[in-house]
Amino acid sequence: MRVMLKSKIHRARVTHANIEYEGSISIDKELMEAADILPFEQVHVLNIDNGARFETYAIEAEAGSGEIGIQGAAARLAGAGDKVIILTYRNVEEAEVQEHHPTRVYVDENNVITEVKSAEALPLWEK
Repeated sequence: MRVMLKSKIHRARVTHANIEYEGSISIDKELMEAADILPFEQVHVLNIDNGARFETYAIEAEAGSGEIGIQGAAARLAGAGDKVIILTYRNVEEAEVQEHHPTRVYVDENNVITEVKSAEALPLWEK
């Protein structure tokens, strides 16, 4: 088995941070559905602006809101206006690695989906 990228939301803008909330990242429901992220699923968050990386779980925000909210202790690692990449992973059997196609969701500055790619494989290595 290999742990492979399942999906990502690329360069989303953090809309708010709330240190007092008990923890998680709130994500617009439309973005979660496009990236195949379920409520309470583990996600990795990479902050493009400061290099911070953290793991948390996703919670659903209102569809169409564009919300990307950083909650709890993670609010010290990302703030409103920061650009982040939100990743999920899955286990893939070795024999299926070549056929694995992660979903990539691209958004604009308001976290509106501009493109979803999933049909083609990412180049994993040269043969």
